Amino acid sequence: AQVLRESGGGSVQAGGSLRLSCVGPGYIWRRNCMGWFRQAPGKEREGVASIFTIGGVTYYADSVKGRFTISRDNDKNTVYLQMNSLEPDDTAIYYCAAPSEIAERCIADTSTEGDFTYWGQGIQVTVSS
Repeated sequence: AQVLRESGGGSVQAGGSLRLSCVGPGYIWRRNCMGWFRQAPGKEREGVASIFTIGGVTYYADSVKGRFTISRDNDKNTVYLQMNSLEPDDTAIYYCAAPSEIAERCIADTSTEGDFTYWGQGIQVTVSS
């Protein structure tokens, strides 16, 4: 069963904004790390951003730095991804993910994808030119 639930996706024109949300149960939240990944049609899944739920230290892929912001609300067990200045290349299914153990590193990247065990069902983001 999916324990992480994403919401907030949709369609937007280039230059627009969307905010994704992901909520999870407390035992997931205590793993101390939440990440966002995405997969575009015909491409491999790639990391987008991640955040330590304690302390709030963040990581961003170079492709989204300056445009996307990850944040969390510990009272609501919710992580957000604010996406501004969206581009057609941002079109993808976006996934929320969390590790199975308390995280000492929290990096949403292809090389560290194995750290993330819990995944949401994914949500579509479409950016038109």
